[in-house]
Amino acid sequence: MRKGARAAVIGSVFAVMVGGAGYGAYNVVTSVSGDGGNGGTAGPAPVKTGPPSGAEVKEASRAFFAAWEKGDAAKAAAYTNYASNAEGLLAGYRDDAHLTDVRITPSAPSGATVPFSVKATVSYDGKSKPFAYDSELTVVRGETTGKALVDWKPSVVHPELKDGDTLVTGESASPAIEAVDRNNVVLTKEKYPSLGPILDALRDKYGASAGGSPGIELAIRHATEGGDTTLVTLAEGRAGKVRTTLSANAQAAAEKAVTRFAESSVVAVKPSTGEVLAVANHRADGFNAAFLGKLAPGSTMKIISAATLIDNGITTADGPAPCPPTATWQSETFHNLTGMKPQENATLSDSFARSCNTAFVKYADEVKVDSLTNEAEQRFGLGQNNWKTGIESFDGSVPASGGPNTAANMIGQGQVQMSPLNMASVTATAMTGAFRQPFIVPRSLDDRELATAKGLSSGTVAQLRAMMNRTAVSGTAAQVMAGLGGSVGAKTGSAEVDGQAKSNSWFTGYRNDMAAAAMTQEGGHGGEAAGPIVAAVLRTGG
Repeated sequence: MRKGARAAVIGSVFAVMVGGAGYGAYNVVTSVSGDGGNGGTAGPAPVKTGPPSGAEVKEASRAFFAAWEKGDAAKAAAYTNYASNAEGLLAGYRDDAHLTDVRITPSAPSGATVPFSVKATVSYDGKSKPFAYDSELTVVRGETTGKALVDWKPSVVHPELKDGDTLVTGESASPAIEAVDRNNVVLTKEKYPSLGPILDALRDKYGASAGGSPGIELAIRHATEGGDTTLVTLAEGRAGKVRTTLSANAQAAAEKAVTRFAESSVVAVKPSTGEVLAVANHRADGFNAAFLGKLAPGSTMKIISAATLIDNGITTADGPAPCPPTATWQSETFHNLTGMKPQENATLSDSFARSCNTAFVKYADEVKVDSLTNEAEQRFGLGQNNWKTGIESFDGSVPASGGPNTAANMIGQGQVQMSPLNMASVTATAMTGAFRQPFIVPRSLDDRELATAKGLSSGTVAQLRAMMNRTAVSGTAAQVMAGLGGSVGAKTGSAEVDGQAKSNSWFTGYRNDMAAAAMTQEGGHGGEAAGPIVAAVLRTGG
């Protein structure tokens, strides 16, 4: 066994145990070669400790770069603290990604971190193109050997690589698509940036059936996500057309609106059909929180809670729903927003329009543990994991929680989880009475079965619409909805999250045949961040 081989085995086992957390475990893993003693009879040299010196950082990175440039994956990997993983990805750089003529130019180190630029040539099937990008590495000290080693991470090879990802060049996994909106307007990630992950998902799912032919490309093949990320296109394939339900006009407004607030997402749907008209995200992580987010929706949940009270004969829009300053349920005390005056003679409409928490909490002892769950599932189509929107989505969750969560769920806290897609659908159902499962590509594209629910009675709809209209005209949403004509309604929400300085901002509303919902993490009250986003989208009218 060559020197250090046992350490490589330990590193592999450690990676299985902790996954991605193994990246920083250089105190457990050592190099696989050139990492032993002096070979003499005087015994091993003392193991160095402490951070690598500037000279060691330069030498370790220089040796790693030189071996990488030559395409010697084993030698390059030997200069890392995770040689078994490093060797596979570095060998694939040459053999699978077909990258040659590699030239690496390091910049001045910043402590133990070395930024560098890479220029290479990707060649396949007689076609070649240049490939250039920037990355960085960090040099650490192997604890058992004392050697300065490159702290191995896939992002060293390319900044977009994550654990388990590979670089490949060849025929694309799916043919390219030309996605178009409901009016045949072409949708591109260049014009609509937040559609990037959605267009990739549509290509992955429908590219093969859309009539296109694959191209030749260098791409990241993801281990944990669907689809590939194209880095270089060597030969264009023929794009197949995929028609979506989106409205380019509404999408443009959504894209612009979310850029005003960090960590924001919005969805707009057409209540009469369930078609998704716009979906946009402005997030540092690129996550499609608009469809996949799982967060407490705050007081926007009161739409479902009010419907629950009405449908179970507990109260009506004009019936009693007193708003005391506090309400206690099973030893937990709930409060209203700061500055809200109590109103002991309030109706449900009054408390809904003011977004009084205590009014809903006071009714927690009159609903069954599963009343809210049944209302959400049976009438609003939520929480049954059966939505088929055309891409991956979350269906919402309203568990039958006992204890204090029975009350907390009523005001959109507790264990309730929603996405903007879910709340846009809730608003559409409240507006029309019919649950129409949202979808972003026509059902005819793949003949999938859409989810169903029995919806709401005409009497419940009339009361919900009246309360939402009052909220939009003279309640907590009035300032945001001002100037929007036609048939309008809205509900504000803010959801407190442990560890956050500010609450998450939620807002949902409708105008004529468009319903929209938005969420801004740590955006404050509903009207402060999410509200302006929704209003901007509703202003387009679809």
